[in-house]
Amino acid sequence: MDSGTAEGPSVSQSNQQQVFTVTRLNSAVRMILEQDLGLVWLTGELSNLAMPSSGHWYFSLKDISAQVRCAMFKGNNRRVPFRPQDGMQVLVQARVSLYEPRGEYQLIIESMQPAGDGALALRFEELKRRLAAEGLFDAARKRPLPTNPKAVGIITSATGAALHDILTVLGRRAPSLPIFIYPTQVQGNMASGQIVAAIELANRRAEVDVLIVGRGGGALEDLWCFNEERVARAIHGSAIPVVSAVGHEVDITISDLVADLRAPTPSAAAELVAPDQSERINQLNRLTQRLSQAMARQQTQQVHHFTLLAKRLEHQDPKRRLEQQSQRLDELGNRLQQLLSQRLHQGERRLNQLAQRLQSQSPERRLAQGRRRHQLAEARLHSLMSKRREQAEHKLAMLSARLDGVSPLATLGRGYSITRSQQGEVVSHARQVSAGQSLVTTLAEGHLLVRVEEVHNR
Repeated sequence: MDSGTAEGPSVSQSNQQQVFTVTRLNSAVRMILEQDLGLVWLTGELSNLAMPSSGHWYFSLKDISAQVRCAMFKGNNRRVPFRPQDGMQVLVQARVSLYEPRGEYQLIIESMQPAGDGALALRFEELKRRLAAEGLFDAARKRPLPTNPKAVGIITSATGAALHDILTVLGRRAPSLPIFIYPTQVQGNMASGQIVAAIELANRRAEVDVLIVGRGGGALEDLWCFNEERVARAIHGSAIPVVSAVGHEVDITISDLVADLRAPTPSAAAELVAPDQSERINQLNRLTQRLSQAMARQQTQQVHHFTLLAKRLEHQDPKRRLEQQSQRLDELGNRLQQLLSQRLHQGERRLNQLAQRLQSQSPERRLAQGRRRHQLAEARLHSLMSKRREQAEHKLAMLSARLDGVSPLATLGRGYSITRSQQGEVVSHARQVSAGQSLVTTLAEGHLLVRVEEVHNR
């Protein structure tokens, strides 16, 4: 029958199961393990330790019943302060993961330390996490220290070096500051209870307004009483601000985290709570100087203000204004008198100038001036003519002297003579004459008629 046609089973798309590949499954499992578990702490024994040339470490961590494969990469194992060996008990912090290529569950180790210190470190981390979640470490709840404390309380060992260091610093910085010591043990099983009791006693007595709680350096076990929960809660509950000063600068305890202020050393805690007396004196001197300057400025301002008011009062006084107007009237009268006198003097000077000009233009004065100019010109002409005559006479004398110097007659006067032929030719060389020839010799005075006997030519 058509109505009885049978159909095979049909599977809808929504009902189909998701199909994984192996790679995808391992990747999903790894992500689940790493995201859900995060970092974990565990302790166990090292075995099958391998340190290849890559620098990574591979080993198993086991206890009496089970083991797990671990890997610690070189970026993390460089921070391990010891050399791990098979059989060593260790405490590790690790991420739970999966090695995808083989599908093997493993731990990725972040840090490693020996199991002895590791147990304490694990307790430290667990208490730190729990108290932080409660808000005991919040910065908002920490109180500031008093700027000028009236008294300081010290909770530490009465025989320890920390107390000596604190007292030394306080004595140097604030020798007059009262100090109350609440001695306690700072190591051992009874230490935490005594520290709590000392904090409670200081709060009941209310004789100090800041507390220093601490001790000197030591191993982790030595400082452990300051990592106890009841000590942390006593510090948190204290109505008096607390400074924690435990160990050296590198040591961190729960007390440091919950206290209002952490000091790196006990000596540093004393410096933090006690103001430096010399600095306070300097500050007081500065304040005194500022007060004196402010008072001087205020006094100067008041005097200036009073002077202004006095001047305003003087300006508003009718008698003063009348005096000023009378003085002004006198000044104007004096200026008018001076102006009239000045104008009168100017008129007199102008009149004298005009009279002098009129006198200078009169005919008699001009005729007298003409005579004087004529006399001066005549005197200058006579002087010039005399000077020209002297110059001409002098020049004539010079020329006569020069003419006399070149005159043949002058030469003859010195013993020389001039010989001429009968034709009048001057004889200057023996070649011009011959023996028996007659010549005329002129002397300075007279003439000679001579005959040549012999001629010598050179």
